[in-house]
Amino acid sequence: MIPFASRLPRLTWRAGLTSLLLATLGVANAAIPIEQWTHTSGARVHLINSPSIPMLDVQIDFDGGRRRDPTALAGLAGATAGLLSGGVAAQAGQPALDENALSEAWADLGAQFGAQATLDRFSVSLRSLTDPELLDRAVALAARQLAAPAWPQRVWQRDRERALAALKEAENRPGTLAGRTFSQAVYRSHPYGLQADAASYNAITVADMRAFYQRHVTSCRAQVSMVGAIDRAAANRIVDRLMAAVQPHGCTALPELAPVQPLQAAVDQRLPFAAAQAQVLVGQPGVARTDPDFLPLFVGNYVLGGGGFVSRLMTEVREKRGLTYGVSSYFVTGRQAGSFQISLTTRPDQAAQAVDVVREVVRQFVAQGPTDAELQAAKDFLINGEALRLDSNRKLLDNVANIAWNDLPLNYLDTWAQQVEKITVEDIRRAYARVLQPDRMVTVVVGARP
Repeated sequence: MIPFASRLPRLTWRAGLTSLLLATLGVANAAIPIEQWTHTSGARVHLINSPSIPMLDVQIDFDGGRRRDPTALAGLAGATAGLLSGGVAAQAGQPALDENALSEAWADLGAQFGAQATLDRFSVSLRSLTDPELLDRAVALAARQLAAPAWPQRVWQRDRERALAALKEAENRPGTLAGRTFSQAVYRSHPYGLQADAASYNAITVADMRAFYQRHVTSCRAQVSMVGAIDRAAANRIVDRLMAAVQPHGCTALPELAPVQPLQAAVDQRLPFAAAQAQVLVGQPGVARTDPDFLPLFVGNYVLGGGGFVSRLMTEVREKRGLTYGVSSYFVTGRQAGSFQISLTTRPDQAAQAVDVVREVVRQFVAQGPTDAELQAAKDFLINGEALRLDSNRKLLDNVANIAWNDLPLNYLDTWAQQVEKITVEDIRRAYARVLQPDRMVTVVVGARP
């Protein structure tokens, strides 16, 4: 029997879900309005006023991700983000707070503050209730943490020892070896392929972190994304305080990074490892998030390997041949070309056959694209699930930050489903033929048997 929902007209079903979501968020049913302006500090601000929940989520992104690590100091961005919670120095008559006192101060407010470094971004986040007194205190504490990190040597020594122990433990896993080998082969000398090791962790000093932070965490390059029960005027006042905390860092120009270069030949690495399962990775350099073919590639990947049990790779590798429990493909996108990657595990004696099947599936997909039925099924799943990707402040914030960081249109969320609906089989075939080179891919197998 056909489920009731699948018998509804596709766009009507999507519109119903989206309307329910938007009503819950307190936003007009016709759109998710994003306000955008440039703050006097140079920071670009994106805001969704969502008044139904008395909560505010803020994310500030800076161009200080792992791609900005110096070669000899791989891991510096992540270490800097981690030590940001190590305490705050005394400032403007306020006493210093060590990491325990700082953690207790956030707990007393019922608020959260954190930092992380991803491939492209150094990000800080704040979550607080919008009760005026609580929000004011939370913003003040966040501003203190941004303005005067303590950079305690004792905490870094502890964190470094933990990182070294985790690194040593990870080296005993075949997946770690496969991932490192794959990344090195795909990116070669590009910063996207830079990986922390014991030597780089031991070389990082507190002075390096302080210098990295002051160079990259600057208001002129900040992207501030905000979602919550707050209007533009109040949001701008919060940005005033947060950007004042980092504005003294100035705005030193950052060098442009060379693009990720395409592979000129296939790379095949089979590495011995005593494990019950062989780790298999196949792929190549992919595209930047701003690539005009991003959506055709994204929708096409649902058919190729992103759609779970309905994907071609799962059908051919698992269902028909029983070579794996699971196989998937995905694009890692950033400001520069990330990677296209297929991953699976299999019995060591079946690894060679699994690789052959994967390569053939990719070759056929690049040549022919999806069928009409496969494309329609992909659209149905992606469009009908759209509301579930926007059903909380946190998810909305992720989407707004994505729009801000990649300079996407402000109506991107409103038009996404229509853009997906327009994609044709030929769009996908053309995009995959342009981006993927099945005969020039990296293949890494860790644990394969001769």
